[in-house]
Amino acid sequence: MVGNSNRVEHYGGTERSTNITIFSSESEYMDAMSQPPPEVHKVCLPPSTTTFQKLRHRLSEIFFPDAPLDRFKNQTWFRKFILGLQFFFPIFVWAPNYNLKLLQSDVVSGLTIASLAIPQGISYAKLANLPPIVGLYSSFVPPLIYSVLGSSRHLAVGPVSIASLVMGTMLGEEVSYTDQPILYLQLAFTATFFAGVFQAALGLLRLGFVIDFLSKATLVGFMAGAAIIVSLQQLKGLLGIVHFTNKMQIVPVLTSVFQRTDEWSWQTIVLGASFLLLLLTARKVSMRNKKLFWVSAAAPLTSVILSTLIVFCLKSKLPMVKTIGHLPKGLNPPSSNMLYFQGSYLGLALKTGIVTGILSLTEGIAVGRTFASLRNYQVDGNQEMMAIGFMNMAGSCSSCYVTTGSFSRSAVNYNAGAQTVVSNIILSATVLITLLFLMPLFHYTPNVILGAIIITAVIGLIDYEAALKLWKVDKIDFFTCLSSFFGVLFISVPLGLAIAVGVSVFKILLHVTRPNTAALGNIPGTHIYQSLRRYRESQRVPSFLIVAVEAPIYFANSTYLQERMLRWIREEEEWISANNESTLKCVILDMTAITAIDTSGIDTICEVRKMLEKRSLQFVLANPAGNVMEKLHNSNVLESFGVNGLYLSVNEAVNDISSSWKSQPFP
Repeated sequence: MVGNSNRVEHYGGTERSTNITIFSSESEYMDAMSQPPPEVHKVCLPPSTTTFQKLRHRLSEIFFPDAPLDRFKNQTWFRKFILGLQFFFPIFVWAPNYNLKLLQSDVVSGLTIASLAIPQGISYAKLANLPPIVGLYSSFVPPLIYSVLGSSRHLAVGPVSIASLVMGTMLGEEVSYTDQPILYLQLAFTATFFAGVFQAALGLLRLGFVIDFLSKATLVGFMAGAAIIVSLQQLKGLLGIVHFTNKMQIVPVLTSVFQRTDEWSWQTIVLGASFLLLLLTARKVSMRNKKLFWVSAAAPLTSVILSTLIVFCLKSKLPMVKTIGHLPKGLNPPSSNMLYFQGSYLGLALKTGIVTGILSLTEGIAVGRTFASLRNYQVDGNQEMMAIGFMNMAGSCSSCYVTTGSFSRSAVNYNAGAQTVVSNIILSATVLITLLFLMPLFHYTPNVILGAIIITAVIGLIDYEAALKLWKVDKIDFFTCLSSFFGVLFISVPLGLAIAVGVSVFKILLHVTRPNTAALGNIPGTHIYQSLRRYRESQRVPSFLIVAVEAPIYFANSTYLQERMLRWIREEEEWISANNESTLKCVILDMTAITAIDTSGIDTICEVRKMLEKRSLQFVLANPAGNVMEKLHNSNVLESFGVNGLYLSVNEAVNDISSSWKSQPFP
């Protein structure tokens, strides 16, 4: 029954079609048995390969599923050099074909996202407890780096709310940004450096699958919880409270709000509420009519300009309204000398960098792929990891903190007609002009407007429709979402994320250790065998129990599967006894979905065969995968199954074994 070719071979040299028959009476059975024996195909081993070849193939599938080196085959050395440049620097892919028409579109989109990025940069820096100017610095250097290394045409790079919140929370728990501002700034830049190193390493080593442990369910709950915490934190600015908690849990934040009612400023409340209403209205208008995307894009900068003019003109009458104050003019100062590589807080910087690095990487790649799918082009995940990583490493040395692709800015960039990453260059140029000449204009910008901008930006992260879909589709995913959501709200941002990741890993372990199994029946008139529970038209085959296992058999689930197999047999015998059906003679294990097996799994199959043999039941394997077949063969297990113990399909097993019973009286 076992061959050494990876091709299906036929006994007799020609292939004939065979049909499965459901026997309902002895005469029917005897008539069928008088027919010629059915055709049986060989079950073949995969091609013989060495251990090194197997290891090489496996590593290739793990780390190079997209076969990135195929493009270099059969090319001249010069062509390989050019392809190498294009591989590491995507700018060499699009730059030779760039023209004036593309530039016109990119200039419009670049100026549009700049109008959003400048106020958001200042606001998100405040969210991370950093000086506002750092937010503008982070909107200048990183987009330039990404324009050279990035593969997404529409990703708009800069500070983002989630990474800013996490950095501010994790660093603020151990270092006070008011009492130790220099140390806090050093740790922020160092965390950014570690985030970049981690991100670039994932890309270079092609370990992008690490971020897949942040499932969509985890992110939906995490972002919703973070959005609520961020919004509540902005009540400090919207209400004019001076003494406010530094904690990020919902209870301390609300407690701080209502314990400090004596510090509420009606002037600040009126100004903040008015502009918050303006921003939310602009967002609603753009959501209803995609052609009016520019309304929500221009609203933040418009709000900054108007609020600044109001405070400047009425500064004597609005003494309670706090403003940003002085912002230094000039380019990003170097900060490599501020990186903190020794001392008691090094572990904090490393931990913060890894967490913010994973979150920003997940968001950036997800956003890039989203808009790439809309324009039908490919975004290289590993290339994006390297681009974002090197971008943050360079940023940490030029007074920037963690940056990535922002969904809100990228959506504006896409709708504004961006064609290439030149829009990021235009964004950087606009920020450069702002840094050199326009910084004094922000002196009277009220802090309350920054809070309103942040609330408007993060409110879109609350995706209740996605949560409802999780409830309908997968209850465990919904539980993961809730774990992340409530963990962030009531415990802390990093612990809430860790809890959700833990629940996701538990789900994976649950699927591995308790895989699905099913009893199969034949769909009349076909060779198809499907679950008796799912398909009402499927029928049991007399004297056969056909069981399918829908997962690899590993040490983690082998004991469970052995117990479940014996339970299937016991339940089948009880059903036969209750319905006076034919005696059970054969158990067939459908191995179609068993994609892998280890030594524990092989031992389990041997144990099941011995148990069934003692009960005079035949145990048969059907359609093992190539690597499973190879391991069964190498372990010499197949010898104990005999000639009629291994088949290419369930249909052939049923037909051939039924034919071998023709000399026996019908049960």
